[in-house]
Amino acid sequence: MPNPRITLQAARTLHLAAQQLQYPLKTLATPDCLLSAIRRMALLQIDTISVVARSPYLVLFSRLGEYPAEWLESTLFEQKIFEYWAHEACFIPIEDYRLLRHRMLDPDKMGWKFNQAWFDEHQTDIQALLKHISTNGPVRSADFKAEKRATSGWWDWKPHKKHLETLFTRGDLMVVERRNFHRVYDLRENVLPQWDDATHTLSKEEAEFEMLCRSAQALGIFKIEWLADYYRLKRVNAKKLTARLLEAGLITEVEVIGIETPMYVHQSCFSLLNETASGKIISTVTTLLSPFDPVVWDRKRALELFNFDYRIECYTPESKRKYGYFTLPILNRGEIIGRTDAKMHRKESILEIKSLHLEKGGAVGSRRAKDVADAISRFARWQGASQVKLGNIPAELAQLWGEGWSLIE
Repeated sequence: MPNPRITLQAARTLHLAAQQLQYPLKTLATPDCLLSAIRRMALLQIDTISVVARSPYLVLFSRLGEYPAEWLESTLFEQKIFEYWAHEACFIPIEDYRLLRHRMLDPDKMGWKFNQAWFDEHQTDIQALLKHISTNGPVRSADFKAEKRATSGWWDWKPHKKHLETLFTRGDLMVVERRNFHRVYDLRENVLPQWDDATHTLSKEEAEFEMLCRSAQALGIFKIEWLADYYRLKRVNAKKLTARLLEAGLITEVEVIGIETPMYVHQSCFSLLNETASGKIISTVTTLLSPFDPVVWDRKRALELFNFDYRIECYTPESKRKYGYFTLPILNRGEIIGRTDAKMHRKESILEIKSLHLEKGGAVGSRRAKDVADAISRFARWQGASQVKLGNIPAELAQLWGEGWSLIE
């Protein structure tokens, strides 16, 4: 039988459905919804920039709507998720600890995240730190005084912070909670007392194949070469991987009109394939996305699938920025239609839309204008704002929105 043939819009809908961005939740979110969202994404990337909301909270908001941010901390404290290096630093479902354990046991391959020379040189202090935690319980970096003032990032961290991060990468310590988003560390054996490396740890090959399967499921529809980036894997033989996934019945090839390279659908989305192809399912979500949302964190994939050329400019000198410091992609009914540079002024309870740029050729009708205004208002309320203030926005939106609006009814 010929491979299924679908439109690019249907492919986008399939991907968004796999990412829980098919339609807004019809009921109020619960803590179980939060855990389910993380499981469906497989990974929730962590970033500390808080000019609006820190990334992991924003990624969840895009899927759940308004929810108490402390649910994420509670889920971590209850050991339903854990932290480790995956795509980057991520929250990961606890049942997938076995997928990452091999990295902890071979930390030399973790690049800058682990320094064997430092570990060897400071063995006496590191062992004393482990004994301190064993005797006194979990610790934060802030519990230890700095010997000098930090000036330039990781390499100037105080020694105890370096020790903690080194032990975290080795898997000797785990993050048991976040206090004001700062890590609190405890011994691994206190967090996972039943874990046994001899019986539970997967080989690197077994773990990486499962990671690739997780990536395929989280993406829903994909090119084979997109899979490795999800967990930042290297040296994946695309031809062999394709054959293995097809033979196992985990994927099926589809033709996407307008994309020359073959694409594939994960078995978890087989039931959606016909429905999206026939137009029975469309994405109705309008929301702001984090720059580190799985939908856009692979910039090449975002360009190929959504025709959205995106980069985050917070690491770019201000004079060279095109769109702004921390631009949030705008998802509207299956398309990424633009980006907004926003800032939350917490003392004044104002969400400032410093700029908003629409993609070329994107028409602004009354429905789209209302969709985006409603999405901004929902986000602003969730952040505790009572007012939205508008800056540099397209003229057609300025005519409809004015200089902003109040959220107080």
